[in-house]
Amino acid sequence: MATIRAKLTVAYAGALLGSVAFYSVALFGERRAIARREIGREVAVQADLALRVLRFAATANEPVTTSTSQVIGAGTQQFVQTSAQITPRVAAILDGLPDYVVLMDSVGKALYVSPSVRLLQSRDPSSGDYDRLMREAVSLTPGKQVFPVPVGNSSVLLVALAETDPSTRVTRVVAGREVDLTADWVREFLATILVVAPLIIGASVGAAYLIAGRAVEPVGRMINEVEAISDGRSLHRRLPVETTGDELARLGATLNAMIARLETSFAALRRFTADASHELKTPLAVLRADVERAMHSSPTSTEHLVALEEALQETTRMADLVDSLLTLARADEGRFDLHREAFPLEPLVHDVFETAVILGEHSGLRVSLPTVEGAVVLGDRLRLRQLFLNLVTNAIKYTSRGGSVEVTLRHRDGEVQFAVRDTGIGIAAADLPYIFERFWRADRARSRLSERGGFGLGLAISQWIAQAHGGTLTVQSRLHRGSTFTVSLPIAGDVAVEARGDAKNQQPAPTEIGAPAEP
Repeated sequence: MATIRAKLTVAYAGALLGSVAFYSVALFGERRAIARREIGREVAVQADLALRVLRFAATANEPVTTSTSQVIGAGTQQFVQTSAQITPRVAAILDGLPDYVVLMDSVGKALYVSPSVRLLQSRDPSSGDYDRLMREAVSLTPGKQVFPVPVGNSSVLLVALAETDPSTRVTRVVAGREVDLTADWVREFLATILVVAPLIIGASVGAAYLIAGRAVEPVGRMINEVEAISDGRSLHRRLPVETTGDELARLGATLNAMIARLETSFAALRRFTADASHELKTPLAVLRADVERAMHSSPTSTEHLVALEEALQETTRMADLVDSLLTLARADEGRFDLHREAFPLEPLVHDVFETAVILGEHSGLRVSLPTVEGAVVLGDRLRLRQLFLNLVTNAIKYTSRGGSVEVTLRHRDGEVQFAVRDTGIGIAAADLPYIFERFWRADRARSRLSERGGFGLGLAISQWIAQAHGGTLTVQSRLHRGSTFTVSLPIAGDVAVEARGDAKNQQPAPTEIGAPAEP
C-alpha cells in the first residue's frame, strides 16, 4: 500500500519532470529562434555588402549595368529585345560572396545571380530548386525574410533589401543562406539536457523524499498515539499538539476534541447501563417476591391478591421505564417522527393547567395561571403536552404542602415562553449542569419507592421534545427557594402575528385554583 510519503515523492517527481521537459522545449525553441535571428542578420549583412559594392561602383562613375540587344523573330515579325545585366567587373566582385545573392530590377527580373544560385540551375534542373528559390526571391518584400525555402536537403533563409539609388537600375537585393537544423549546437544542447536533467531530477526527487518523510513524521507519531488510545481504556490520554498553528496542529487539536467527546460518550454509556440495570433490578426483585408470595399463600386468603396487585404496579413501573428508554433511543437515532401542525397553544396550556390543579389539590398546593398570551406554534400537540405535563408534575412533586406552583405563557422576542415556577426544594448550583442527564436525580437520598420516586428520565425527554421543536428548555433554581423551568418555542410564521394581535386585544384574567395552604 502506497504511503503518503511515496505519493508525495511521485507527485513531485512527475511535476519536476514535466517542468524540466517544458523548460527544455522552451529553451530549445528560444535557442533555435536566436540562431535563426543570427543567421538572418548575417544574411542581411551579405545583402548590404552587395548593395555597398553597387553604390561604390556608382560613386566611382563606373557603370553597374550594361544593356544588350537581341533580334527576335523572322521577316516582318522581327523586333529587337533589350535587356540589362550587371557589368562583368561588378559581377566579378559580387561572385566573391559565398551566399545565395540575386539582384533584381523594378519589374522583378534577375540582373545578377551568384555562383551558388547558378550552381542550383546547372546541377539538377528537374529538381525545381532553382525555380523555387527564384519564385520566393521575386515575391519577397524588401525588409522581410522567409524561412524555410526547401533547396535540396537543406532549408534556405532569404532576406530582401531595397536599393534606393536609381542609377544602378537595381531595386532589390535578395540574399540567402542554408540553415543546418542539425548543427553542432543542437547536438550539444540535446547532450547537455540528457546528461544534466537526470542528475537534477534524481537529486531533487531524493531531497523531496527526505523532506516528505520529515513532513509526515508527526503523522506517524499521531497514528501510534491514536492506536494506543483507541483501545477504549485509555481515552483519558491526549495527543501532544505543537503550537505551530499548521494543519497538523489543527488535526491534533481536532482529534483531541473528538477523543474527549468519545470519553464523555463512553462514560455516559457506562453510567447509563449501570443506572438502567439498577432501575430494573429493584422492580424485578419485588415482582419475583410478590409472585412467590402469591404462589405460597392459601387460596382463601387475600394475601395473594395483594401480592398480584403489587406485581402489577411493578410491571407498570417497568413498562413506563422501558417506554421512556425507547423514546430516548428513537430520539437519539432520529427515527422519532413528530406530527407537526400549526395550532394555538393557549387551549393546550389551559388543559395542562386543569390537570395541574387536580394534582395540586391532592398535594395541598396552590396552582395559578396568571398570564396567558395567545400564540400559534408549529409542532406535535401530544409531545408538547407531554413536555408541559412533565414540568408541571415535577414542580408539584418537589413542592411541599402549602406551597405554590405558577404557570405562565408569554411572548418574548419573537418566541413564546411557557414557564413553570414553584416554591419547592430547589436545586443546588452544583447539580444544575446535570439535571438533564438520564437517570440523574438531585434528591439522591430518597428511596425509589417513596412518594417522589422516579426514573430520572423525565427532564431528558422534556429537553429532547423542546429541541425537536426548535426550542430550548432552561432552568433557574436555588436550593430551598424553588425552581423555574422555561420552555421557549418559535412562533409559527404569519399566523402567529395575527394570534399576537388578538392577544393584545384581550385582557386575560388571572386564574388561581388550589387547596388552601395547610398550617
